[in-house]
Amino acid sequence: MLSRSRCAYRTLGRSLSAASQANNVLCRQSVSGLTVGSQLVYRNSPPCEFGSSANVPHIRYFKTSTVHREDVVTVKTPAFAESVSEGDVRWDKAVGDSVTEDEVVCEIETDKTSVQVPAPAAGVIEELLVPDGGKVEAGMPLFKLRRGAVSAKAAPSPAAEAPAAAPPPPPPAPAAGPPVAPQAAQVQRVSAIQPAAAAPAAAPLTSAGRGEHRVKMNRMRLRIAQRLKEAQTTCAMLTTFNEVDMSNIQEMRTTHKDAFLKKHSTKLGFMSAFVRAAAHALTEQPAVNAVIDDSTKEIVYRDYVDISVAVATPKGLVVPVIRNVETMNFADIEKTINALGEKARNNELAVEDMDGGTFTISNGGVFGSMFGTPIINPPQSAILGMHGIFDRPVAIGGKVEIRPMMYVALTYDHRLVDGREAVTFLRKIKAVVEDPRMLLLDM
Repeated sequence: MLSRSRCAYRTLGRSLSAASQANNVLCRQSVSGLTVGSQLVYRNSPPCEFGSSANVPHIRYFKTSTVHREDVVTVKTPAFAESVSEGDVRWDKAVGDSVTEDEVVCEIETDKTSVQVPAPAAGVIEELLVPDGGKVEAGMPLFKLRRGAVSAKAAPSPAAEAPAAAPPPPPPAPAAGPPVAPQAAQVQRVSAIQPAAAAPAAAPLTSAGRGEHRVKMNRMRLRIAQRLKEAQTTCAMLTTFNEVDMSNIQEMRTTHKDAFLKKHSTKLGFMSAFVRAAAHALTEQPAVNAVIDDSTKEIVYRDYVDISVAVATPKGLVVPVIRNVETMNFADIEKTINALGEKARNNELAVEDMDGGTFTISNGGVFGSMFGTPIINPPQSAILGMHGIFDRPVAIGGKVEIRPMMYVALTYDHRLVDGREAVTFLRKIKAVVEDPRMLLLDM
């Protein structure tokens, strides 16, 4: 009994190595597998016999090959946020292109943001299942990827390995050329659904040319246009203006910017002052922070302040949200603005970053704007427009002085916000920015 246990233990322990070293195993058996009366003989070891199949485990051997490692996977459209149901595909890769793991293959443009679709593994794009600009929904197949393969484009051509002295053969005429190889034909065929940016550039216009071209509006631009038109149709918009003397806030920034950067690892800008001043004014004028629910004919007052900051991107205007601003200081606001701005520039904003918001601030001053009337971001009830800082003569104590001045504009929904509340709100922002000490005194 002890001898048989040792033989069985030795047999199981060597079963894995027997798969790769089959030449070391001599197996006599009546049928496939291990059956009654089977005998396994290992080199340099005594034979082990089994009298009953009940005491013998059945062993199966598996072998891997390049065919298994280079299998084809189908990548599907990722899930969208609850408020997004579909999007348009913009391909960054074509059939035959090699990709590394997590390399972006395409982007899906939705109403609010763009969703990047990376490659799940390194390999070669074998087939694009949706044309460029095609509409997709969550879970739809996007493309097929052959994992572990090497692109034919990256492989060295035989002509490159020929001696340098041999001149290359002349290119054949287009009309009488030889048949195109299957791989080349496939790449040429898929080039028709390449992204528009990758298409060959049109011939340059002459000095007397009067050409024009059309570009399809992306989903984000269409959604922006729709929302702005809805705001004009739904809201009774009215704009009030004021001007802010930026002398004190500029002096504070000049005095403390180095220490602020050293302690908080972020720069001190003017945006944090206006965001904090707006949060302070919104708590005193709750109607500006409220919204009308048209479905129930009710006014919804918020006990929190979430401020949307308009950011311009190449694909359109986005408004990421800074949440619970009433609990933040200048450093927290600057860090949040920098993080959201970086995500917007890298096209990494998620829908959750832009959902909500009770008030919006738009800073056209970064582009040199002097004056303007912003449009409400529905379903909000007001928006503050900042503009450029310019030296202008102003009357100070009966004397004319040159001060850095900024025009500010507040557009509000007159259905909910009265003129008195709007003017008071804007004057509060002016007072806090001109004298930030009012925040410390809670005035």
